[in-house]
Amino acid sequence: MIETRSCPVCHTDSAIAKLFLEKNIDSTKLSEFSFASRKTPEFMCHRLVRCPACDLVYANQPPGENELAHAYHVAEYDSSEEANDAAMAYIRAIRPVLSKLAHRRSALEIGTGTGIFLEHLSHEGFAGVVGVEPSSAAIAAAPEHRRTWIREGMFEESCFAPSSFDLICCFMTMEHVRDPNVIAQAALRLLRPGGAFVTVTHDYRGLINRMLGKLSPIIDIEHLQLFSERSLRHLFESVGYADIMISPFVNTYSLQYWTRLSPLPAGIKKPLAGLMAKTGLNNVKLGVNVGNLITAGFKNA
Repeated sequence: MIETRSCPVCHTDSAIAKLFLEKNIDSTKLSEFSFASRKTPEFMCHRLVRCPACDLVYANQPPGENELAHAYHVAEYDSSEEANDAAMAYIRAIRPVLSKLAHRRSALEIGTGTGIFLEHLSHEGFAGVVGVEPSSAAIAAAPEHRRTWIREGMFEESCFAPSSFDLICCFMTMEHVRDPNVIAQAALRLLRPGGAFVTVTHDYRGLINRMLGKLSPIIDIEHLQLFSERSLRHLFESVGYADIMISPFVNTYSLQYWTRLSPLPAGIKKPLAGLMAKTGLNNVKLGVNVGNLITAGFKNA
């Protein structure tokens, strides 16, 4: 029997939710990269509905926790350059949050990949950093010194002591988890007073995502929910965060990667990529606001 869930942010019954997109999954197109980060988009998705109460778009019949854990554990990884570019954008975007922290004793990143963002946090003065990552391939791609910071597996609150972090980050991961409320509540308990929980998520109401519709890269088999500013504020407020900050920011990637994300047919993408490689344009970096949001909430001191 297929499990049907209510809205994972506000728990409104999915029976009154509005259809956003019908299920579109072609098993012949699935590969070892289907649950890998920064992959070539497949534009497939679970059945998605929109909550009338908090504006979250979510899969009301998601895969099970064990199925997800296995999919991420065995996923391949080939996006170190893009991960480095993303980490640079995140550290720039998060600096207003860092300036409000009373201490920089320890930080946790949920969904850390190769741990590149942890490296940036250590340079920002954090005495201790730790990351959680389910993909064995991503951890294997990390330099040796970073692997000591990374715990392999799905995030479990019980693995950490309460009130033990000044900063907890979860970038481009809240869309992938079964219950974003559980992550947000766990982060609040794991933070010291005055600490901050920071997420980066896609904004399905962002201009580019609205223009592209079903051909937006955010339409993905990995995404169990898609956020908007309204649903993010509801999540952070309902859990109990204070001084909530939500803002868009610019991602900077190579033209080669932006081309990979585009909805162009493969017959056009391939020769275009070849032309850019010959001319050297493939490595040119371009900053674009593609409809991502950074959200921060603080634990009351």
